[in-house]
Amino acid sequence: MTTQTVLRIEDLHVRFAGREEEAVRGVTLDVSAGEVVALVGESGSGKSVTSFSAMGLLPGTATASGSIRVADRDGEREIIGATTAELDDIRGRVVSMVFQEPMTALNPTMTLGAQIAEAVRNHTSATKAEAAERAVELMRQVGIPDPERRANQFPHEFSGGQRQRVVIAIALACEPRVIIADEPTTALDVTVQAEILDLLRALVRDRGVGVMMITHNMGVVADLADRVFVMRQGCVVESGAAAAVLTDPTHEYTRTLLAAIPELPPAAFGGAEVAGESHAFAEPEKPVISMKGVTAGYRVGGRFVPAIHDINLAVGEGEFVGLVGESGSGKSTVSRLALGLLPASTGEIDLLGEPLGSLRGRAARRLLRDVGVVFQDPGGSLDPRMTVGESIAEPLSIHARGLSRAEKRARVAELLDAVRLPKDAASRYPHEFSGGQRQRVGLARALVLKPRLLVADEPTSALDVSVQAEVLDVLRTLHAELGFGCLFVSHDLGVVNQLTQRVVVMRRGRIVEQGLTSDVLRAPRELYTQELLASVPSPDPVAQRERRAARAVLQEK
Repeated sequence: MTTQTVLRIEDLHVRFAGREEEAVRGVTLDVSAGEVVALVGESGSGKSVTSFSAMGLLPGTATASGSIRVADRDGEREIIGATTAELDDIRGRVVSMVFQEPMTALNPTMTLGAQIAEAVRNHTSATKAEAAERAVELMRQVGIPDPERRANQFPHEFSGGQRQRVVIAIALACEPRVIIADEPTTALDVTVQAEILDLLRALVRDRGVGVMMITHNMGVVADLADRVFVMRQGCVVESGAAAAVLTDPTHEYTRTLLAAIPELPPAAFGGAEVAGESHAFAEPEKPVISMKGVTAGYRVGGRFVPAIHDINLAVGEGEFVGLVGESGSGKSTVSRLALGLLPASTGEIDLLGEPLGSLRGRAARRLLRDVGVVFQDPGGSLDPRMTVGESIAEPLSIHARGLSRAEKRARVAELLDAVRLPKDAASRYPHEFSGGQRQRVGLARALVLKPRLLVADEPTSALDVSVQAEVLDVLRTLHAELGFGCLFVSHDLGVVNQLTQRVVVMRRGRIVEQGLTSDVLRAPRELYTQELLASVPSPDPVAQRERRAARAVLQEK
């Protein structure tokens, strides 16, 4: 190990008890100080197992061989075979980890300042007061405003991006030599993702820390990584400088990953000089849902807090409409209105030609029978105690009680075939399927009643690009067969560009721009839309540099 190499993995093999094949097979890689190395591949490729091996966090059912060495101040430390006491000394002080989901990484019962201070005291002789002061300083360094006050708040009081900044602050608490970032931006909006990538870039530049980043987002690789290792079925199939691998891949699997990425059209980021100018709203001839002048919100402590204001939106028969914006923009509130889960405070909502707000009881249920919904998290939306067949058939049991069991089984088999799952899937449980397969089950359940409107809430946000491409292909095929209108909620503008005819952009509860997808994404007139587009990372390193520069200019306006 050279003086500049802070992490070296040599011939790593990992096997789990009860499995014939190894999860990781002969992985060798290194990370230098001040360098970002990306480990990419689909779910099950072995990249997360490799990252957990480097932290000594493999479960007791795993057996690892090979060598993983990290550079401590006094020399090298071996991870494989280290005792619990040795690993406790290494973790946090020498090598730290930024986890994918900050809400599960943070303790909901402790203030954020206390959690950062705890990390400081674990490896230093700092007093309680000194650790608390250090926690505030770390929060300031990772860009959290008013850190003195916010150090006394809890995780639920922070946004997703701010929580991820706190997790990064914890990782930095003891000035480690290596940070392992496991999908650090997967669940974040594009603008928040861009901010987190800027933060990681600054940390590498200013602190000289080495970063091993686990991701399936090739745009993130183009934006941040110096080198990339592509993994498949536990092996590294291609590696090299990020620019070379992304622009001229040599392995067919890498080319397949890159081809599956939904890209944006070339956009005029510098379009409008005046924010607020937008494409005109035009209602389609046969809307399956129409909202006019709608305001809605929630009761908080007896006080009404509006979430959306004066919304004018419609989805035509057989039309895909994309609804985009950051977290907190009001997208989910609009979805709840369309599903009849939230009443409008003012304005009109017509669903399939009927005034939704005036219907009650059986009449409302009959109308909502023609509305399907696909949720963001298929694992959370499927009952783990029900077989896949029972989950898909459940809407039939509620809304089509005249059908016999044989007819229901036939309809379930028809849907399983349509979403490209085997017929024996009906007798299996959700935990037996991958994330992409579970999302197909959710799609089958949403369409079992042949609805006229489908509300899809971030249905591909947590999927690998190749799995995402498969789910989108199934969705397009079913749309061609059934002709439903779809309100497609997403923060992935590449997917929106690939799938929708029109797009609606929301910010802070208001629609700031809407129109044909080709018009809005190629020539955005609203500065906020331009910033959204400039924040989407491109897998082309040259295009990504241009987008980053455009975003910096837009932020100054």
